[in-house]
Amino acid sequence: MQISYHGHSVVKIITNDKTILIDPFIRGNDVTDLQVEEQKPDVILLTHGHNDHVGDTVEIAKANGTLVVAPNELANYLGWQGVNIHPMHIGGAKEFDFGKVKFTQAFHGSSFVTEQNEIIYTGMPGGILFMAEGLTIYHAGDTALFGDMKLIGERHPIDVAFLPIGDNFTMGPEDAAYAVSLLKPKIVVPIHYNTFPPIQQDPQKFAQLVEGAEVQILQAGQFVKL
Repeated sequence: MQISYHGHSVVKIITNDKTILIDPFIRGNDVTDLQVEEQKPDVILLTHGHNDHVGDTVEIAKANGTLVVAPNELANYLGWQGVNIHPMHIGGAKEFDFGKVKFTQAFHGSSFVTEQNEIIYTGMPGGILFMAEGLTIYHAGDTALFGDMKLIGERHPIDVAFLPIGDNFTMGPEDAAYAVSLLKPKIVVPIHYNTFPPIQQDPQKFAQLVEGAEVQILQAGQFVKL
């Protein structure tokens, strides 16, 4: 398995001869190394409906016949735009040919803003547990700290956790470090920071606060060292 980080909350996983993109926000993302036209994923996983997470999903999916797995309301909204979808929801899990996906809760919002400034409700936000090749990857999406992270870690031993540290809209470094103590991953990667002025953070501060896990601070395009 190859797991790489591509700025903001964008994660790419290559496993079982499949390429999976999580929250592919590329255009408008000044901290990514990706180009929309070069992305040909087999699967896109979405945590929630905010524009900086849905990103370029529709264009990429329609160009490549990509399967999009997302919370139910968001999946249906994308399906109406001609995207191949599989709707899921919090607490639900499904075994696919590329791996197992399970949605967890997240404490945040979820809506998509159109070019006409319409706000489309896209259901509840989620985190994603992805399991393949004997590894468990946790992408928390956008979330506040919450106590049931302890249950997630107890029921699903996590090899790599991607946690937001940007503050303002999500957990900041202090809360994210406490989340690590609940989740107990082997490796943690900070995400969702330094993309916009309100979420400027020093990831080293987060790393100094973390106990009991290896912190890997990745630049866009770098791989997790498993």
